[in-house]
Amino acid sequence: MDIICASPPCFMHELDPAWLGAPGWKEVRAWRRAERVRLIACRAAVPQAERRQRDRLITAHLRAAVPDFAGRHIGFYWPFKGEYDVRPLVRALHREGARLALPVVVKRAAPMEFRPWRPGARMVPGIWNIPIPAEGDPVLPDTLLVPLVGFDARGYRLGHGGGYYDRTLAAMPRRSRAIGIGFEGLRLATIHPQPHDIPMDLIVTEAGALEPRA
Repeated sequence: MDIICASPPCFMHELDPAWLGAPGWKEVRAWRRAERVRLIACRAAVPQAERRQRDRLITAHLRAAVPDFAGRHIGFYWPFKGEYDVRPLVRALHREGARLALPVVVKRAAPMEFRPWRPGARMVPGIWNIPIPAEGDPVLPDTLLVPLVGFDARGYRLGHGGGYYDRTLAAMPRRSRAIGIGFEGLRLATIHPQPHDIPMDLIVTEAGALEPRA
């Protein structure tokens, strides 16, 4: 099936029907790598005005889906390569009393830790030069806002390929509610989930909030 991704239109690659039923990890990994490049390019091609409008819609849907945001401890992300810009929302949530934290890669191929963040916090470059808090003891948010490169209706996400969120969610002593955030054009028929993939509890796009299907 062809899926329109963004403006200008991008289309999902046709998959070989011979391995749609049960592809091996080698095939899935190669397919994911190609899809990741394609979807990030699609996302980056969206005009700024359209991107801002999408962001406003996502913010409204997030507020509606999680009405008690201000009372939560929220782990969020610093936007990267055309992702939804969550910073205006978390600054507003900080004013409303929410506690905030950012993920930090402390070791490659290992779970991340979360450090407290607030507007004006001192930041330093982290992995891929994404800003992270310069200091702070690790905390455990009860809600995570997780960026999506791609996603499917079962709540499985395609990320940037490092596996950090899957490792982090699997290692948490108390599972945080994971809310994936992306755009409708990133929706896939399936990401061909593997045993290490952990689905999101909720996905929010400019079209609304999606409760993943079992």
